[in-house]
Amino acid sequence: MPDLNVRTLWRLVRHAVVFEIRLYRSLFRWITRRPHIPGPDLEPFGYARDVTPVMWLWIFASAAEIPLVHVLIPWDTVRITLLVLGVWGVVWMVGLLASLRVYPHLLSESAIRVRYSASVDIPIPWEAIATIVPQRRDLPSTVWTLQPREIENGTDLQVGVSGQVNVHAVLHEPMTVTTHKGDQVIAAISFRADDPRDLVARARQHLAPAGAERRTRDSA
Repeated sequence: MPDLNVRTLWRLVRHAVVFEIRLYRSLFRWITRRPHIPGPDLEPFGYARDVTPVMWLWIFASAAEIPLVHVLIPWDTVRITLLVLGVWGVVWMVGLLASLRVYPHLLSESAIRVRYSASVDIPIPWEAIATIVPQRRDLPSTVWTLQPREIENGTDLQVGVSGQVNVHAVLHEPMTVTTHKGDQVIAAISFRADDPRDLVARARQHLAPAGAERRTRDSA
């Protein structure tokens, strides 16, 4: 049992450190205007438009607390400690916002990559998708990103942004995808996009030739 607890603690610490490093990389990409779009033929679709104003309010409120703490706290050690924590917190939140902006969903000739920050990147080949539609849905939690939902033919992996999704894609058959929580077998995937109708329209343009190719292969 102690060994198990140590291993669990080590995984949590490693995950936290990796997450922190990714935030700072995202902040650098955002400042230098270099979104993570690894290829000229990839079409990006953002998903952070609605949460951006709320996050900026949190960032400004946290930044405003820093000089107040400096004035109100009389003890030097406590004041310096809170100052360091306050600055770190503001940078962390800006990095989190940056990570949502520089890792958009990506559409290519072969697949759609559903992403959230630097932690979620799930490629789904076009030939695996049966239908894709705009479909807004509120999720049970606004905290967790990946929220599986059981549907008639399997699991719908919901990739939420602020507890919402607005695009729903059903697969021809269940497939295994890799996430930061391990491999999951899914029959559908739902996610959020700033412009769900535009994304669905572009996705359907890719689905048409992929569907024809699949039908030709199945009939052969």
